[in-house]
Amino acid sequence: MAAAHIELGKLGEELAAAYLLEKGYKIVAKNYRSGKAEIDIIALLDNMLIFIEVKTRRTSAFGFPEEAVTAKKKQLLFDAAANYIHENNWQGELRFDIISLILDKKNTISNLTHFEDAFFFL
Repeated sequence: MAAAHIELGKLGEELAAAYLLEKGYKIVAKNYRSGKAEIDIIALLDNMLIFIEVKTRRTSAFGFPEEAVTAKKKQLLFDAAANYIHENNWQGELRFDIISLILDKKNTISNLTHFEDAFFFL
């Protein structure tokens, strides 16, 4: 059995994907791996490729989930995104989003915040 935080993360990613689909996004990849990096969700919306990092917590007592996207994490995401862009010969626009989720004990979303254009590809 996987650790509780891994299960929580997987659930958060599933809930985030459902949210994105409801908003008209097309999911093109989940858990895309490149080297040490993983991009939780890669989606398309209006001819824009969007790389989405999902952060899920049970509480914000120790900080909000999105605060866990550190400079090191961003660099890993950029590296993985560059690889995906190269592999798929993507020529269009792109952005990086964060979806922050706080779930209650019954795994119901108590807070979902979608940060569009949360950080920039350097």
